[in-house]
Amino acid sequence: MLPHSKKDAKFDLRDGLPAVNEVAEMKNCDITMMLECRKKSDCYMWLGKTPSGPSVKFQVTNIHTMDELNLTGNCLMGSRPLLSFDSSFDESPHLQLIQELLRQTFAVPRGHVKSKPFIDHIYHFALVDERIWFRNYQIVYPPNEKDDLTNIELAEVGPRFVLFPIRVFGQSFHGKTLYKNPEYITPTALRILAKRRMGSKYEARKGDENRRAAHEAEFHGVVADELADVFQ
Repeated sequence: MLPHSKKDAKFDLRDGLPAVNEVAEMKNCDITMMLECRKKSDCYMWLGKTPSGPSVKFQVTNIHTMDELNLTGNCLMGSRPLLSFDSSFDESPHLQLIQELLRQTFAVPRGHVKSKPFIDHIYHFALVDERIWFRNYQIVYPPNEKDDLTNIELAEVGPRFVLFPIRVFGQSFHGKTLYKNPEYITPTALRILAKRRMGSKYEARKGDENRRAAHEAEFHGVVADELADVFQ
């Protein structure tokens, strides 16, 4: 059950996803991000405008941390990021809605008490193959030329991940479906298809073995004529 104190605000999936709105209300949050892990291998991310919506559900794939990759960039903790979006987000209404939710989630309000008054990194969201690719870059200024913005370089900081939109809901973590991705296939279905492909390979191999055994049994006991090809 959800506790009624701000100090011990927790969430239990058995209460249903709409109960996240109660936790967000306890913490005075108007935008909520929730990471959901299933079967210790499948990761999903929810973004919701609490308490009235809308909300969107993503599948998170291709996660690479800074420990796995040799990334040269670095940024200060608490600094404000710039947000960069691909122009493809303007092509359809559901992508425009997703862009606005991402902007409100990752952008730091100007003058926030926990943020630094400068910007040294960029969050880039690129749309490729109907998936949103996230990259984090450090802004490298030339030495002694911080006022000159023409020679700025970017160095990747990390981490990396890919968001695959699944469904957009009209309310926060529930409600009418505004958009459903027709190309999305659940990880469980993909694992079943992979097992079927492995099973078909096994069946094909066993079929070849059975045909070979039947062919050998058909000619078992037949003695080859050593002079059959003398006049050929």
